[in-house]
Amino acid sequence: MDSLQLQNIRKSFGSMDVLKGVELDVTRGEFVVFVGPSGCGKSTLLRIIAGLDDQTSGDVRIDGKLMNGVPPAKRGIAMVFQSYALYPHLTVAKNMALALTQEGVAKAEIDTRVATAAAMLRLEALLDRRPSELSGGQRQRVAIGRAIVRQPSLFLFDEPLSNLDAALRGGTRVEIAKLHRQLGATMVYVTHDQIEAMTLADKIVVMNGGVVEQVGRPLELYNRPATKFVAGFIGSPAMNFIDGATAARVNAAAVGVRPEHLVVGRDGSWSGTISHAEHLGADTMLYVEVPEIGLFTARIPGDVAHDVGDIVGLTPQEGRLYRFDREGRTMTG
Repeated sequence: MDSLQLQNIRKSFGSMDVLKGVELDVTRGEFVVFVGPSGCGKSTLLRIIAGLDDQTSGDVRIDGKLMNGVPPAKRGIAMVFQSYALYPHLTVAKNMALALTQEGVAKAEIDTRVATAAAMLRLEALLDRRPSELSGGQRQRVAIGRAIVRQPSLFLFDEPLSNLDAALRGGTRVEIAKLHRQLGATMVYVTHDQIEAMTLADKIVVMNGGVVEQVGRPLELYNRPATKFVAGFIGSPAMNFIDGATAARVNAAAVGVRPEHLVVGRDGSWSGTISHAEHLGADTMLYVEVPEIGLFTARIPGDVAHDVGDIVGLTPQEGRLYRFDREGRTMTG
């Protein structure tokens, strides 16, 4: 059974159309990530699912029940925000228990749920502390624990890692993935970071300008992007694109090749000068200026030596050159 259904969701602010007919089915237990650039409508869509905003038209169904007009507290959802939204005067335990206390849940049941969530999130030693005594990563785990104790049918995450530094983001991302496996719960997660999307999602929803560009599993989007936008958004570093005469030679409006799919040698399909090199340990990123085409990024093994100023050839690996038509759709055949 689908845990969440979005049917022709539209949202307008005056004459501005923010969402333009979004359709999506989320199966029970799936981890679905909405990803896209700022302003694409992903956070607005999440707020509509939560009941914090009303859609202009269309239907939201959770566990098969129509949610149009149903207030957030009655939707069976729990939401985790990027701002943590913890009460500074309450301890960790009381922050986690607050919603249950307000709902009149028995104290023994509250204590059991808080203890269970604290064990999952390694918060047992912090239950008597206040938010000011916690690190950013610990505060985010408390916010997630507050959601867990409510035992919702649907978890919603709105860019929960954006306030954390890079090291904490990586660690907390692992914690969220482990939590999903433990709970088997349905989770919908919003981010602008495609690395978070690729590493967390069962299914990614790529959004652009209020529409869904493509829905699929992470490697499906990486290997078989439906559009030039998806090809450029999924993958890090981003895909290299070439248009003009080079693309016309293969009957396309544009062609693309990922940095990791370029072979660097003395000769190649294109030749250029290395303008910069980033040595990252296992990998090196080469930035190659190709006359009349522009800047290419190539990912090569870190133990291969190239210097700024070297002239190198670049060749796409077999079957790794993508072609796009004038509407930005991926061409096959």
